Amino acid sequence: MTVPAPTQTWRPSALGKRFTKSRDWRLTLTGPDLTITVDGEPVARDIGSFGGLTVTPGRVWAHLELEHPDRRFRFRGIPNRRAASFASAFAAAQAEAAHALRLRQLVEEFDQAANQVRLFTEALATAVAVHLKTTGWLTTEFSAYWAARKAAVGFGQLLDDPDLQPHIKALSAVSRETVRIWREDLPAFIAAQNERHLAAELDACHDFFDTVEKSPLTPEQARAVVCFDNRMLVVASAGSGKTSTMVAKAGYALHRNLIPADKILMLAFNNAAAKELGARTRERLAPLGLDADKVVAKTFHAFGLEIIGKATGRKPSLAPWLEGGGDIAQLGRIVDVLRATNPPFRLHWDFFRAVLARDYPDPDAESGETDKPTAFRTAQGEQVRSTGERMIADWLYFNSVEYVYERSYEVDLADSEHRQYHPDFYYPQIDAYHEHWAVDENGQAPEEFVGYLEGMKWKRETHRHHGTTLLETTKAQLWSGEGLSHLEKELTARGIRLQANPDRLLAGQTPTDYGRLLQTFRSFLTHAKSNRLSDDQLRERLDELTEGEVRFRDAAFLRLFAPIRREWDKQLAAEGCIDFEDMLNLSTEHLEAGDWESPYELVMVDEFQDASHARARLAAALVARPGRHLFAVGDDWQSINRFAGADLSVMTDFEHLFGPSVALRLERTFRFPQSIADVSSRFVLQNPSQLIKRVVSSTPEFPPTIGAVSVDTDKAVKAAIHHRLKALHTQIARGRIPQPVGVKVTVFVLGRYRHQVDYLPDSRDLNDLLDVKFMTIHASKGAEADYIVIPGMVSGKWGFPSTIPNNPVLRMAMPAAEDFKRAEERRLFYVAMTRARRGVLLFTVKNRESSFLMELIRDHGIVRTNAIGEVLDSTVCPRCGRAFMVERAGRRGPFLGCRRYPRCTSTLALT
Repeated sequence: MTVPAPTQTWRPSALGKRFTKSRDWRLTLTGPDLTITVDGEPVARDIGSFGGLTVTPGRVWAHLELEHPDRRFRFRGIPNRRAASFASAFAAAQAEAAHALRLRQLVEEFDQAANQVRLFTEALATAVAVHLKTTGWLTTEFSAYWAARKAAVGFGQLLDDPDLQPHIKALSAVSRETVRIWREDLPAFIAAQNERHLAAELDACHDFFDTVEKSPLTPEQARAVVCFDNRMLVVASAGSGKTSTMVAKAGYALHRNLIPADKILMLAFNNAAAKELGARTRERLAPLGLDADKVVAKTFHAFGLEIIGKATGRKPSLAPWLEGGGDIAQLGRIVDVLRATNPPFRLHWDFFRAVLARDYPDPDAESGETDKPTAFRTAQGEQVRSTGERMIADWLYFNSVEYVYERSYEVDLADSEHRQYHPDFYYPQIDAYHEHWAVDENGQAPEEFVGYLEGMKWKRETHRHHGTTLLETTKAQLWSGEGLSHLEKELTARGIRLQANPDRLLAGQTPTDYGRLLQTFRSFLTHAKSNRLSDDQLRERLDELTEGEVRFRDAAFLRLFAPIRREWDKQLAAEGCIDFEDMLNLSTEHLEAGDWESPYELVMVDEFQDASHARARLAAALVARPGRHLFAVGDDWQSINRFAGADLSVMTDFEHLFGPSVALRLERTFRFPQSIADVSSRFVLQNPSQLIKRVVSSTPEFPPTIGAVSVDTDKAVKAAIHHRLKALHTQIARGRIPQPVGVKVTVFVLGRYRHQVDYLPDSRDLNDLLDVKFMTIHASKGAEADYIVIPGMVSGKWGFPSTIPNNPVLRMAMPAAEDFKRAEERRLFYVAMTRARRGVLLFTVKNRESSFLMELIRDHGIVRTNAIGEVLDSTVCPRCGRAFMVERAGRRGPFLGCRRYPRCTSTLALT
């Protein structure tokens, strides 16, 4: 029952009416209605129609003015207090009227929006059903489209308005359900729909998933197959069935009529992998009645060449000199032409080859791995004190300038406190001395050079006092590239004529091998073109990445590289050909420019951890249009090809490169037992940049799965390997190790370097039961054997991890290096261990143990034995972690001390 609004009345008082000569008037307020009666004539108005009220109080009586669009009303004779009462009531009524008006408008707006919401939810439900049927998944693109449509309706704020809650509660059941659906988080709603679809598909396609490969797909594999989002990264484990998943996904797309066969593209990194993908697809899908022949499997390069042909109408040819090592010969011809026609190039090339290209320092050398040299051998054969002095000496030698290093000064200055003065260089031809100061661009010496600036001052004063000529250069000058030019001017001004002689033999050395130097330039060219780095960008990288001597050398390298690259590209253009890098870059440019429209709706990429930036860019261009799907499968733990251009960030920063994506994992391995999975996983995850996954094995254990063998010398490794293989042979022969009759046990001897094939023992006496092969670890990727033997688990130059750097100059053109030391070597060791189906055996040499092996012993309890299987004490030094503790005698009795003493003074009590 509605309670009627109260009525309030205001009028002039009798005295007020008489003294103000007011007319007879009355104001009556009933809810939102105000009735004005003047001289008996009533006029009703809605309170909301009035513009405002003005109250002018007097001594006793007030004056009222009411603004209305029709007219202005004036009233006199009302007592001040009553006037104030009317003003208060008038304001409250107006506020209530405004609120009621707003509520009516809100309800009207809500009802209109609710209709739009109803239409939206009906359209969404229809779209969900159609999309799942036609494309097999509610994709990120689908979600983004419907999120934008939802935002455009603008219903959210209305739902939360407290004034509308009574109206919302009064809605019909159908309308309330519409509101409930609207309130649901759209991404969560779509995810739930996808999960229901996944469950339904796993049930509906159960037979397909069980038969598409030799073994039924795991739940992880099946999920990756059914999920058809626009951008998918499948982070796989070693031995988890990556290829099976790719083949099954192609088959599922055909089986459910989601994508035609001729719109499915598989991309691989080499011809063998592409052929295997194609053959495996046909082998597994054709018996199921699927149109596997039309699925395209190609290498990136072959497909890039195809794109260029279709985009331009003329398929280019690969330069004929790019195969069979002809690229190095071509580069050699380019250098020969440049040397013959460009004198400055010839001078720079010859100096670089003779002097700068040798013994680049290792910028990634681990702290304490090698002792920092205190003397440096020059081309002339003497020992100098700094790399700067060596650079100057080698430049002098190269230019046939006679000099004497640290010849005694011509005046005897030695006394009881000071030894004789020996300037850095002396030039007999011009009777001049030369000091190379270790000061920066501000004239400051390193902090540890106490008294250095005072010494500089004394030496300058000595030459001035005795009238001898002093030439000067600084470290800052030299490494900026100005020092040698300055020295040349100083020497020529005094009569010395420089005569460059690139054929002059270096003392105890030969110039850098010509072929090796050409190979360095070829590798640099490959990386620079693949990463689309211009000369200007390379110079920027020079400033960012290098300093000191390395920067000086790298700057010299770039001066040579720029004309070599121009001539290389000029030769390609002259012959109407392209190189491998052009295949990727040009094809991507054509796609990005719209010169060719790719027909492929599903693009699958195998071994994605090996993708270069150029390959990633091509993959992104192929799926740039709406409705396209990228399915990338890889294992960042097995990224071991940075030297060939692989860029790990393509996987670790996948979403940054390709946009919103779904990341799934294949964590079940069918290859190696859980013990190998646990040790290898924890080992590789020491690098925090690696993507995390939990590898779970379905393979039985054959303990011991990982062991280490220590021998006294390198020469003893081969015999020790044979001894262990002989013991394995005996156990198989006696039936202690199960093996199907007629099937040999396979053994890979995996070397970090090719020359380690010398560790492969003569296994003719084992061939009836064992199949023993040597492979490099890089070559073994993708392969597997029952047992893995890894010799060379030692420290040093040919050790594992390798301390032999790629030529540091390549850093300017390669993907950015990782912060974690030896990150790629760590992944390489992971690859080696995970080739094993049953066990891994590591061979080391006493007192030269690899840091990786020490880590396994210290952190994972790997047992170390001698060649005949006797367990050795393997307490790793808790301080340096690089050597075992050995028993030593002390004043208080025996104790354990680090073998590296005195470089490490760690001790432990004997227990």
